[in-house]
Amino acid sequence: MKLPQYSGKDYVIMVWTLTPFTVILNSIIFGMRYVTDWQVFGIATVTGFIFLSIGFTFYGVVAVAFRNRFPDDDQLLKRTGIVLGLFAVMTGLMILLLFHIYEAIPQLQFTFSEGPFLGAYCATIVLNIFLTILHEAVAKFQSYKATLIETEQLKKEYMHSQLLGLKSQVNPHFLFNGLNSLSSLISEDPEKAEAFLDEMSKVYRYLLRNDDEQLVELDTELRFIASYYYLLRVRYGGGIALTVDVCDAHRALLIPPLTLQILFEHAFSLNTIAKDQPLEIVIRSLEGDWLEIRNNIQSKVGSDGPGSIEGLNNIINKFRLLCQQTVTIEDSETHRSVRLPLIKKEAPHTV
Repeated sequence: MKLPQYSGKDYVIMVWTLTPFTVILNSIIFGMRYVTDWQVFGIATVTGFIFLSIGFTFYGVVAVAFRNRFPDDDQLLKRTGIVLGLFAVMTGLMILLLFHIYEAIPQLQFTFSEGPFLGAYCATIVLNIFLTILHEAVAKFQSYKATLIETEQLKKEYMHSQLLGLKSQVNPHFLFNGLNSLSSLISEDPEKAEAFLDEMSKVYRYLLRNDDEQLVELDTELRFIASYYYLLRVRYGGGIALTVDVCDAHRALLIPPLTLQILFEHAFSLNTIAKDQPLEIVIRSLEGDWLEIRNNIQSKVGSDGPGSIEGLNNIINKFRLLCQQTVTIEDSETHRSVRLPLIKKEAPHTV
């Protein structure tokens, strides 16, 4: 069983503080006998260190319980005050127990005395205050380091997401197909060609914009997907179908930009697209501020390319860093469902 720790350095702190403190405490309790009688020195040092180590662990469990009960930074003074008050009572009982243990060891020839008891109690109180402040500082520093690492990971995932979106769309194939479709429409239906050009410009503006937005409203992403789908619909005709059923409340929540586009690309890379077997994609709201992207499965040969997996892993990592929630993926014989947590405006980390 792993005991709860206040910070990742609990046992390092224990060894470096309790080793000298055991000597100090026993010097207060035994006086000069502690340094002149080697039998007293050996027995009292070993016994005292073991006893204080058990006490340190017990104090740690109590401190962690109150840290979990009052975790916020603005609750630091309240948490520390309660813990130190409780430690003051615990310390009196533990020092009294240590004195009784020393009395029970014949070789120590120890008898209880009020003066050494008060001295040992005060010294231990000072140690408790020092250790409580030290633990808080170490925990705060580790939290700061973890936040820095998480922020760097998030930056990498964000940049990676932008690159994935650009790689999948800003390439000769996409540009050629778009221009080819536009060329055909100009001669066949000028009005439709104008509409196609308008939607194509919206797609490229969204993909190439230079603002470093980490999150966008779902409504913004859905409007981009509507333009993106328009281009695909012209190209594939009835080979692709999109249904959007998202409530207004969810449209105001946040999502990393290009998330839906990457999921579209993922679905295209894994499935065949044909008029008699259309790829059907559904985007819909779920309870608890979740979004589902669902598509039918009609696998094509060589569909497990590294690009499709890379994009999906990017999305999973990004949501884990942004809101500490896990993207869920469920496959049945006929459908794949990807469920994304929608992010509230006050929730995400900032870079």
